[in-house]
Amino acid sequence: MLVMFSIAPFAKGESLSKYVAESIDVIEKSGLDSQTNPMGTVIEGSWDEIFDVINKCRKKMRKHADRISIKIWVDDRKGKRNMLKKKIESIEKRLGREIHT
Repeated sequence: MLVMFSIAPFAKGESLSKYVAESIDVIEKSGLDSQTNPMGTVIEGSWDEIFDVINKCRKKMRKHADRISIKIWVDDRKGKRNMLKKKIESIEKRLGREIHT
């Protein structure tokens, strides 16, 4: 399963990297494969593993703000593993070249 999510506090100004960095730390310490981009992070694992990580990020973020925003996109595909890399490899194969990730 792949899940992309972003989490941010309300009313903390324009720059949120200080808060986002705490979530990235939680994600990286989880041991799950992940890929962070400027708009969110994709995590690969089981439903329970991923949502445990998201909940830990939520709890950390709530220490900084009474209101937070979480956006979640789920790709729940039965029997598939290592999709974080395989999806990119499939696109690169079709293009005949590497893409920027």
